[in-house]
Amino acid sequence: MTRNEWHGHGAMLVAEIMWGLMAPVAKLVLSGAVTPLLLTDCRLLGAALLFWTTSLFTRKEPVHHKDMLRLFFAALLGVVFNQGMFLFGLGHTSPINASVITTSLPILTMIISALYLREPVTGKKLQGVFLGALGALLLILSGRQGGSTGGSMLGDLLCLLAQLSFSCYLVFFKGLTGRYSPVTLMKWIFTYASICVIPFSYGEILAVEWSRIDPMSLAGVLTVVFCGTYISYLLVPVGQRYLRPTVTSMYNYVQPIVASCVAVWWGLDSFNLLKGAAVVLVFTGVFFVTKSRSRADLEAAGEEV
Repeated sequence: MTRNEWHGHGAMLVAEIMWGLMAPVAKLVLSGAVTPLLLTDCRLLGAALLFWTTSLFTRKEPVHHKDMLRLFFAALLGVVFNQGMFLFGLGHTSPINASVITTSLPILTMIISALYLREPVTGKKLQGVFLGALGALLLILSGRQGGSTGGSMLGDLLCLLAQLSFSCYLVFFKGLTGRYSPVTLMKWIFTYASICVIPFSYGEILAVEWSRIDPMSLAGVLTVVFCGTYISYLLVPVGQRYLRPTVTSMYNYVQPIVASCVAVWWGLDSFNLLKGAAVVLVFTGVFFVTKSRSRADLEAAGEEV
């Protein structure tokens, strides 16, 4: 692999670790006085403020007016619909159900890439997606407690639509990552996302009695904003720039690994052979998809796409 590809893999790995840490933290926060809509507002406004602050210390980049419209739709798919529907879905279903549904992201991304970018669906890519999904599902189900998941059809559907939205974002807006820096992209994307959401939720923000929210919940909100939003979305464009959409989406399988590690650390679960095998399957799947031939590879070999 080239140095740029290593950078892309490293960026996606760290981003997914941040998202994996966010899931249990967000669930704890949502079990208190913080609502899904309020947490979404905090993520959008907090990230927008952080990205604009960061942009003051980086090189200024003018954005073409046509790309401003593209950034608006990127904000809808990559942030507003993705974050909003996932948080509302998480509020109506169990962490187990939500985690299982996130395994659909690489499959959806592979299908959309084949239709939109004409990326080939090779045998090695299918094997990689299957192995990654199998590993993630083994890891998730190995930590399942009891017979009931506490899920609901509405919550599960919202989580699935969140994955579909992010799949479209990864595929449709890959071109933007080659023209602008991650800071420039994200400051506009989160600004647009805030403009879309805040008019419908400012009443809830004004009604919040922050003094009644316990310090642990406030710390959780700050963790979600800084780690699960700012750091993650700063790194995702790096992965988009240097990796194919399906490869980028495969790192979504890292999230249940991180969530499982958090459960072990908190004493809620224990590490066993099944979990070890699941981790191996996930990263073997990522390796297979990375090594699968892209459209550019087939065209260079003179084969039909």
